[in-house]
Amino acid sequence: IATPLLVMAALLIVSLNQLRRVDLGFDTRNVLTGLILLPSTQYSEAGRIAAFWDDLHRRVASIPGVGGVAFADGRPPSDVNNFNNFDLEDAPTPPGQSQPVTPWVAVSPDYFHVLGLPLLEGRLLDERDAQAANLLAIVVDRAWARRFFPSASAVGRRIRQGGCTTCPWTTVVGVVSEVKYAGLDKPDEGTVYQPMAPQRLLRNLIVRTSVDPSSVVTAVRQAVRAIDPDLPLSSVATIDDLVARALEKPRSLSLLIGGLAIVALALSMIGIYGVMAYYVQQHTKEIGIRLALGGSRVRVLRLIVVQGMTVVASGVGIGLVSALVLTRLTSSLLFGVGSNDPVALAGVCAVMLTVALLACLAPAARATGLQPGIVLRDG
Repeated sequence: IATPLLVMAALLIVSLNQLRRVDLGFDTRNVLTGLILLPSTQYSEAGRIAAFWDDLHRRVASIPGVGGVAFADGRPPSDVNNFNNFDLEDAPTPPGQSQPVTPWVAVSPDYFHVLGLPLLEGRLLDERDAQAANLLAIVVDRAWARRFFPSASAVGRRIRQGGCTTCPWTTVVGVVSEVKYAGLDKPDEGTVYQPMAPQRLLRNLIVRTSVDPSSVVTAVRQAVRAIDPDLPLSSVATIDDLVARALEKPRSLSLLIGGLAIVALALSMIGIYGVMAYYVQQHTKEIGIRLALGGSRVRVLRLIVVQGMTVVASGVGIGLVSALVLTRLTSSLLFGVGSNDPVALAGVCAVMLTVALLACLAPAARATGLQPGIVLRDG
């Protein structure tokens, strides 16, 4: 039991470390976020909604220590709800097949600057795009461009969102670097950025600071209350906080399996010790005779240890086979490491054999300390 648990724990720990090293695509330090939802009963006019967001942007940008302010309807690394299908003008989806799906993030024009996403080709979104009556312009990331146009430029290509055949074509106007939105463990399959409509009621506030983000939270809340005293700023978190939350599940799973593995390892050590102690007790007379006939205590020690390690090696072998089956069944929980990773398997074998050796040595050492005369007399 200990061997498959140890293998699973080792793989989960390696997987967790790989997740921690995932690059989100931008500098996550000093980025504060918070959610604001304008009640539709009080903000029913497009002009008032736009005025609120403009006023909030101006107030937050004037806070000391704030270097940039933007809005978006999602947050890295996994707080995005819009995964939209679309159709490419250059490669329409054949009848009966599913259209491609990617994350769609609505952003204000300064979003790319605040996160520090470099423009690789074309142009970024601007206020004219946001004011347009229809969705006419989008920006995509490099993964999207490589996925759908691997040998050509994506700029100037046109798509239709949601398979709407009567909607106007939307043109790709720019390409930026990748950001993780679908999760730390998900491959980059492309993201579409669309301009955020001025009348949108729900937005994430994105604030880049030159100081500790926690030091400006109060000032940001005051900026919101200065415009509307009844409006809360919820889900306040830094990007680093969001990354830590994304790691909570794999971390908890690693701790759980790791704890069970340690308990199983300890029980295995106790069990091996008990079995070998009983073996020595049952063969005390035989050991005494060997010593009385001039047998080397080192050879007696080796005999007992080999006897115990032979049994342990068989158990470890069976455990490894079980571990390979278990890890294949749970491979979806792993990231950046194979279910049969040789380093993890070798490490677990080394740990198990070392623990078994230590458990065998104590009874074996006691056996070599027997006095032949006393053993034969009492026997």
